[in-house]
Amino acid sequence: MPIENERKFVLLDDDGQLEAQLAQEPGITRSVLRQAYLDTSGVRIRAIGRGETMRHVFTYKRPVDGQMVEIETDLSAVDFDRLWKLRRETLSKVRYSWDDARFHWDVDFFKAAEGKTYFALAEVEMPEDETVPPAVPPRLKRHVLGLVPFGDPRFTSKRLADQTHAERLMAEIRRSGKVE
Repeated sequence: MPIENERKFVLLDDDGQLEAQLAQEPGITRSVLRQAYLDTSGVRIRAIGRGETMRHVFTYKRPVDGQMVEIETDLSAVDFDRLWKLRRETLSKVRYSWDDARFHWDVDFFKAAEGKTYFALAEVEMPEDETVPPAVPPRLKRHVLGLVPFGDPRFTSKRLADQTHAERLMAEIRRSGKVE
């Protein structure tokens, strides 16, 4: 079964410098995601644009025995549009991705309707048997505000789709100076 084993880091990108930096670095892939959660727990759809190509994906994601099972399958554009009508929470984000030895990194910039970033988050996908996240790559180090507590529901993409929640969460982190 496909097990997702990731850890998240809250990032600061007030000035847009991190996104601009990542966009220029070789070996990093840029994707634009439009995502919706449907009315069934753990079910989402995504449209993922990379350059001129568009991929549509249906995902079922659920915790089972202390691990996160994530099953994805491609959808046609027609089926994506049909399911989009059933959406609940929606979000748009720009993602920068790269592989680093046995780890895979994604940096997501959650976007408001006008395109402004309202939250930034890095995720490291680790091998299934790893429990300790690797050191933050140098390109991200000065932007990291903190490691998200494992399994903290405040930092799921579904919750961060609510811009008010995400902005309130960022204000709390800035006020306390750490992710708690």
